[in-house]
Amino acid sequence: MANGQWYPPEWPERIRALAAGELVAAEPRRAATVMLLRDSAAGPEVHMLRRRASMAFAGGAYAYPGGGVDPRDDESVVRWAGPSREAWAARLGVDERSAQAIVCAAVRETYEEAGVLLAGPDATSVVGDTTGESWEADREALVGRELSFGEFLGRRGLVLRTDLLGAWARWITPEFEPRRYDTWFFVASLPAGQRTRNASTEADRTVWIRPEQAAEGYDKGELMMMPPTIATLRALGGFGSAEGALLGAAAQDLTPVLARARVEGDELVLSWPGHDEFTKHIPTASSGGAAT
Repeated sequence: MANGQWYPPEWPERIRALAAGELVAAEPRRAATVMLLRDSAAGPEVHMLRRRASMAFAGGAYAYPGGGVDPRDDESVVRWAGPSREAWAARLGVDERSAQAIVCAAVRETYEEAGVLLAGPDATSVVGDTTGESWEADREALVGRELSFGEFLGRRGLVLRTDLLGAWARWITPEFEPRRYDTWFFVASLPAGQRTRNASTEADRTVWIRPEQAAEGYDKGELMMMPPTIATLRALGGFGSAEGALLGAAAQDLTPVLARARVEGDELVLSWPGHDEFTKHIPTASSGGAAT
């Protein structure tokens, strides 16, 4: 493999089945992930985790904290600060209720998996420390879905700081994948006084790494990543600070990126519109060789 692109061996067979009408595409589940940034002397760094090799989806791949929307993320009791739900709906391309759910999922999952919380006592402040037994008990209750995110914020008298997030990209898992997600990518800066930790049972390692360094590791085949991860890393590499990236989020295109498979001669061609580097050529014969 010339790079670290995550490419499951079962994809060619599933692509052929989809093309032949023998496979029904699964409905994608809405999800959110956050590219958490901090500044360093060498430039901004992004927080990444490595998914455990045993994970059914993208095992061994580097990714950002994130996960699926909890059905309760759209409940009206969430205390809200920053751009209105209407503004977020327009930016994300969904209705207001869905916009709240997606934004809440981004903040909740970042807290569940990295211990970082984008919320504060009011619209101008952020909690400075989320460590300790009480915080950990609440985090575990969120993970176990024993506590909704709205209930968590209300219990602690906190306001969701949606102004600390910037919407960056939207990628939808290919139709031939058995587990599909419609994922919104966000960018945010690590709040002062808070620190990340590996709080996820799905990860065996976490790192702070410059986007350019991570991309280089991918290009050398040393770090495995899914197309959305490396694509967003490359886009982050053009910013000189975490604040610059957050300000630059407003100009990012949120048109959904969905992989397409088409037949060209004796090959299946797998491509991601607008991202030519991920194109794969797969022999149509079931006994054909590996994708290139």
